Amino acid sequence: MTDFSLSSIPCDPAELRALLQNPACGGYVSFEGWVRNRNEGRAVERLEYEAFDALALEEGERILAEARARFSLLEAKCVHRVGALEIGDLAVWVGVSAVHRDGAFAGCRYIIDEVKHRLPIWKKEFYAGGTAEWVNCRRCAQDSHSAPPPSFSADYSRQLALPELGTCGQQKLLASRALIVGAGGLGVPVLSYLAGAGIGSLTIVDGDRLEASNLHRQPMYAWADIGKPKADLAAARLRALNPQIEIRACSERFTEDNAAQLVADCDVAIDCSDNFAAKFLLSDACVAAGKPAIFASVYQYEGQLQVYCPDNHSACLRCLWPEAVRDGLVGNCAQAGVLGPVPGVLGSLQALETIKLLAGLPGQLGDAVLIVDLLTLDSRKLHASRHPDCSERHGARTKTPTDRLELEYVSLKHASGEGLQIVDIRERHEAACVPLDAGALHIPMGALLEDVSALDPQQRYLLVCSRGIRSQAAAHELRSRGLRQVYSLRGGVGSLQIEPKAGTHEPIDRGRDPLAS
Repeated sequence: MTDFSLSSIPCDPAELRALLQNPACGGYVSFEGWVRNRNEGRAVERLEYEAFDALALEEGERILAEARARFSLLEAKCVHRVGALEIGDLAVWVGVSAVHRDGAFAGCRYIIDEVKHRLPIWKKEFYAGGTAEWVNCRRCAQDSHSAPPPSFSADYSRQLALPELGTCGQQKLLASRALIVGAGGLGVPVLSYLAGAGIGSLTIVDGDRLEASNLHRQPMYAWADIGKPKADLAAARLRALNPQIEIRACSERFTEDNAAQLVADCDVAIDCSDNFAAKFLLSDACVAAGKPAIFASVYQYEGQLQVYCPDNHSACLRCLWPEAVRDGLVGNCAQAGVLGPVPGVLGSLQALETIKLLAGLPGQLGDAVLIVDLLTLDSRKLHASRHPDCSERHGARTKTPTDRLELEYVSLKHASGEGLQIVDIRERHEAACVPLDAGALHIPMGALLEDVSALDPQQRYLLVCSRGIRSQAAAHELRSRGLRQVYSLRGGVGSLQIEPKAGTHEPIDRGRDPLAS
């Protein structure tokens, strides 16, 4: 038999169940709809079902295919009776098998609900006293002009049991749209918990591809995913976690070109980025659009959480720091190091604050910044009210300097040949892993910024780091101190064609650089 069928003869549930047996399945669920003797207070004597066979069979198969994909069902079948039925007869049977019981329950419920609302099958009820009426035609017409009663296909029973949330709060979550900028250490717990909670629409913005060094703090991904776009990987995982919500993946950077539109399309924005430019850009866009935002940042064992809400006196980022800190001057996870659970904790707090905000739950962070030290488990709140000039400050967005700060070379010999003194600003162990030739000076960035007397204002310098992020920040800082001929190597060591090591025919492995910017 086909997976969906119409039958004019009685069905045997035991025989139908046997068709779904699968040794890989740990859960089996079936639904049986019987002909009852009363409907809406009227005594019913018998029924007749009529169907538009071709369309009903096609749509029925489509419903079963949807259920298999959404709920990871291994087996799914449905039989609907047509013709004359007596009281107590089996009118419709649905059976599903899945690896886990949760998928089986949800899949069975989905199929019977969709069959009821989508199939061209009509029921004629014969009442005591000799009258009869086609009931489904009338109800379908009513349903087309009115919304169905609220129902939750996914299982949110544990959070629905919370009196502060309940059905009303869950409906708010399902109707909400969240923008998540970054799918890394902070973004993974944020995305996982928001999808699990049933936020109706999630937009993921991340232009990076997965690297091996990400996995210890981003357990949503797998070793086999290395090299693939994070946004696409995250979207696939979330669709498997909760197929009832909308997931949109945007595998590009969050920039001035797309910030306004992305923020306009959401109800709340969550900053899970790893650079100051993106954080301040998101803050500016949310202030301009009047949208709330949840920010978090991590440094080694410490984290910081902040919520901006236009409806109260909470601060945006520029209320606390009018000028954005330049990326590279403060170490990110790659440079300063991080334990995986640290961004996991901060991302979980971001998800919690997001749910509280969208569902209107009590205890929101408000006009304070939460500081947590996860090495000592100390925490404190710092008052952070909105600056009187907030609406003016947010307009001062971080922009790339108009003068030429970065230079591109495939070989440092070419740079030296043009009169540039090479300055390696990486840490000592970084330089030992991937040493530079061409007479490069080695001055770690911290030492260089602390004492610039080693540099001649009349000399032209090319600063080099692993990826070009720290060198660009250092060059900008040195120029602000009067050294106008300092440049940054775009892309850092990773952009160079490194000469083979002496005595070998193998190029230096840049992938072994442990502190890539």
